[in-house]
Formats: sequence, C-alpha cells, structure tokens
Amino acid sequence: MTIRIMLADDHKMIRDGLRSLIEQHRGMEVIGEAADGQNAVQAARKLSPDVVVIDIGMPELNGIEATRQITALKCRPRVIGLSMHADRRYVAQMLKAGASGYLLKDSAFEELVLAIETVAKGQTYLSPQIASTVVTEFKRTADHDDGSVFSVLTEREREVLQQISEGSSTKDIASSLNVSVKTIETHRRQIMGKLNLHSVAELTKYAIKEGLTDLDK
Repeated sequence: MTIRIMLADDHKMIRDGLRSLIEQHRGMEVIGEAADGQNAVQAARKLSPDVVVIDIGMPELNGIEATRQITALKCRPRVIGLSMHADRRYVAQMLKAGASGYLLKDSAFEELVLAIETVAKGQTYLSPQIASTVVTEFKRTADHDDGSVFSVLTEREREVLQQISEGSSTKDIASSLNVSVKTIETHRRQIMGKLNLHSVAELTKYAIKEGLTDLDK
C-alpha cells in the first residue's frame, strides 16, 4: 500500500528536495504541497493525505496551529513536524497539537523515511535528540500538581487509603503503621476531605482508579 504524503514548507527548494528523495522510495508518493499554513490545512482537507510533513515556522498560519487544524480533519492525517529547533517548547506544543512525529531538519533522509513509515502505522516517531527533550519535559511537568492521588495526598495518607481500600480495619492499619487508632481516624477524615468522598466504597473505587490497589490480586 502506497503512503500518500503532503509536504508543507515555505521554501520551495526544501519541498523540491523532499519530494525528490521521497519519490525515490518505493511505497511512498507525494500528492501535494503547500507553502503556508493556511494552504496546508486547505490542501489536507482536499487531498486527504495519509501523512503531512510540515515545517513549524510557516507564514500565514504557523505549523503548530496548522497541525491542530489538520489533525482535527475528518480524514485524520498523521502529522510530522519538521524544524530547526529542538527546544522543548516547540516539541511540547506540536505534540499537544496532535503531531505524531517531530524531526530536526538536519536529520538524515533515512530518518524521515522511517518516521513516515512509523506514523503511517499509527505510531509515534521522535528524533533521538527530541526524545530526550520529551523525557525532560515530562519530568519537569510531573513535579507540578497534576490532580492525581500522588499530588493530592501525602505519602502516609496514600498508605492509609490503600489499606482502607483493601479492607483493613482502623485497628489493623494503626498496628501496621505503628500509630494510634486516633491518628488513623484523623488521616481518614483528611483523606475524605481532600478527595470530597464520603464512604469506604467511594474511597475504594478511587484507590482502584488511581492505581493504588488492585483488588483482583
């Protein structure tokens, strides 16, 4: 099956070069081009490509916003961002916009071919330099409050919640944690208050959803 590709870059020389290289590869066909972001969206809507390779720094409509509109189209093309920038802000914004891949412009052609084949299969492809940037960004944002049980409750509260959800009595929990029954009762009130939950059943359901416990074990 031939992968139908659309190229979007404001430099004709780059588009011509990419077209020439891609069309030398069996199983790939360039079906259209665009020189700005607005035309890229319009062309993608008209041509329904499998993959769109788009420069992030596009006139009229930048590549990030164009990607957001292209990935929302009914034909759901896969988008690969092409950029000179490895900055985490560009990478994060492209991925949030729905891009399935991100390549640096100095990447070897073989990498672009691999990226196209990868995203066409419904997977994600990032240049090795970009992959490390994504990991760094993940670690950075993970330090902020994300609303999960690990940011809402303290370590001790999570321990208490897990044991409550696993059916342990207040006395048993107190014994296992070497604290008083009154302390466990206080923790339970605090947990319920923070989570706005009002019964053991609700706490158990929440603990399972958040991955604190697995009652199937």
